[in-house]
Amino acid sequence: MKKQIEIKVMGQKFVVRSDSSEDYVNQVATFVDQKMNEVVKNSKSVASLNVAILAAMNIADEYLKYRMNKERQHTQVEKKIKDVIELIDLQS
Repeated sequence: MKKQIEIKVMGQKFVVRSDSSEDYVNQVATFVDQKMNEVVKNSKSVASLNVAILAAMNIADEYLKYRMNKERQHTQVEKKIKDVIELIDLQS
């Protein structure tokens, strides 16, 4: 059951509805808040929409790099498993 949770991002309070725990929702809000604050520190833009878009781009960049790395690792593990299976088959 979704519950309402109050969060704070960039000094603004929001009420979100989520099935996740309050701790998790607060972790997400804190992460977004940190990313938005990084953008504010590293940019001359003060418009909230611009900050939000740039923070979203940074978060998406991190996520996509993480996902590509995981896919690469998965492919490497699959190749190693196939190599081990081939070695076992050759010794049989």
